[in-house]
Amino acid sequence: MEFHVKRFEEITNGELYEILKLRVDVFVVEQRCAYPDLDGRDRAALHVFCEEGGEILAYLRVLPERKYFPDAAGIGRVIAKRRGAGLGAKILAEGVRAAAERLGSRRIRLEAQSYAQGFYEKAGFVCCSDEFDEDGIPHVEMVLDT
Repeated sequence: MEFHVKRFEEITNGELYEILKLRVDVFVVEQRCAYPDLDGRDRAALHVFCEEGGEILAYLRVLPERKYFPDAAGIGRVIAKRRGAGLGAKILAEGVRAAAERLGSRRIRLEAQSYAQGFYEKAGFVCCSDEFDEDGIPHVEMVLDT
């Protein structure tokens, strides 16, 4: 298993295909949520993923400050193909590290699906909003100061 942090221009066509397929399979198909996954932010993001044998097992993207949140880097599209295997926690830790080391971020924000709030709290994130609806799914905003 190998972790990668790449700018959009560094991602191979095969990696991009596998990343987008994983995102659509879970966030659009499995969650039955028609939303614009291709939101114009991928080109500015760091793409953090774990792969083994050419298969993307976990992924997230890190957006620089002011590309989503005005005062913090943003983490989004957090996903693990094999659930319950600890990959979510590992990819999140790699994303936090990439935000701090590659972007110099001291604060990281994310919008978590409410059911996953406890997962992010285990990584040190703190809820900083009331629950809100995003594309028909309850979310909360969370923050981590590094």
